[in-house]
Amino acid sequence: MSSIFLFLTAALRHPIVQVLSVIGATFILEDAATVVTAMQVQAGSMSLEIGLGSLYAGIILGDLGLYGLGRLAAHLPWLERFIPARRRDIGRDWLNSRLARVILVSRFLPGLRLPTYTTCGFLRTSFLVFAGTAIFATLIWTSLLFTVSMKLGHYIMGYLGAWRWVGIGVFCIVLVVASRFFARQLRGKETT
Repeated sequence: MSSIFLFLTAALRHPIVQVLSVIGATFILEDAATVVTAMQVQAGSMSLEIGLGSLYAGIILGDLGLYGLGRLAAHLPWLERFIPARRRDIGRDWLNSRLARVILVSRFLPGLRLPTYTTCGFLRTSFLVFAGTAIFATLIWTSLLFTVSMKLGHYIMGYLGAWRWVGIGVFCIVLVVASRFFARQLRGKETT
């Protein structure tokens, strides 16, 4: 059993495994992946270049993947019954005239990325504008959250010591709950 633990510990310190782990984690829950990665960098378990670079890569790949899923959905014949071509054209024109702003807003407001990015792909908005804006917004948001998490990580490690992982877990839970709360509040304001 101890040899398996030693193998896993050694594997997790290998840069390729770290890169793949962080990229994979961004597909599950990118904000939590950002917090945990920042804590790993703060603890010295991962280099800043690997941590931040992997976060950028994973989040950008996920964003482009959502756009791609929307594009694929546009080729499903049964969807044409629900959204006629004329309505798609109107939606595309409206979205293209505001695309950069819509992408920026959806990056910073919880719960909007999935529907917004897939809709952009479905309506075949400008991929170059979408990708450029999504990358720009990702660089800003991820850098900000990463920096705050590293600063917080410094205090968590200093004050909680062996309990630091509990602190990190609580911080991630608070982050997820707060984002869900704000998303519900936003949806509630839209319906009133």
